[in-house]
Amino acid sequence: MADDASSSSGCTGNLVDNSINQDELIMKQQREIEKEISESIPLVGDLEVLSSLEKEYTEDPIYLLKVKDLSSKYKYIRRTRPDGNCFFRAFSYAYLEHLLTDKAEYDKFYEIAKNSKDTLVALGFPEFTVEDFYETFIEVVQRVGEQAGSSSAGLDEVRGELHYKFNKEGYSDYIVVYLRLVTSGQLRMQHNFYQNFIEGSRTVTEFCRQEVEPMYKESDHIHIIALSNALNVGVRVKYMDRGEGSQVIAHDFPEGARPLVHLLYRPGHYDILYA
Repeated sequence: MADDASSSSGCTGNLVDNSINQDELIMKQQREIEKEISESIPLVGDLEVLSSLEKEYTEDPIYLLKVKDLSSKYKYIRRTRPDGNCFFRAFSYAYLEHLLTDKAEYDKFYEIAKNSKDTLVALGFPEFTVEDFYETFIEVVQRVGEQAGSSSAGLDEVRGELHYKFNKEGYSDYIVVYLRLVTSGQLRMQHNFYQNFIEGSRTVTEFCRQEVEPMYKESDHIHIIALSNALNVGVRVKYMDRGEGSQVIAHDFPEGARPLVHLLYRPGHYDILYA
């Protein structure tokens, strides 16, 4: 009888192990499929007419109504890769693109950008870690500044360079990393305020290390509030979800600021909007 019990127990253990292994295989396969789909999408896409969204929701009357509402306020959309970095990538692309046509805003931003590395180092970020990301970030910012406010043909050239660099991971991801560090720095500097936005028992520092600084971590309100405050940039996010009514609700960050960057949020993802 003991042998039978032992045998039965062993079989059960194998079944559990096999079940776990099967689950892991399914999850691994799912991650590979998601990665393959994600990598087939450009980091930052070309301009598309906003009505192109309607094709995604032909069988969804709720979202179709909301696309029509959005189309009354915006003409174009620029999609970003859904890889968890989409907020930072969409924000930085849209803002730098705006700076090409706004010299006064560029001059204000450049001073903030130039001093940002020293601020991060003063907060305790290792200089050798920050340096590489800062240099790539400031190189792109300075290139935008060479033509900011210009009406010459050089503007189109820099716009093309911007699009090219944002689709090269060596540039694009470095900009994303740097803005994640800037966001983390802002959260840490005003930790007493931001602690109110963090659920559970995590400290601001723990939240930054787990949810802000790592690549591919999705962004929420707290990320947007912190980054828009750190850079003193107005951001309007249009939230397209299954909420009541046919209108797409807008939130401005910081509250009351003039929005220079317009983003579309659909659950888990941000794209760029153009009026």
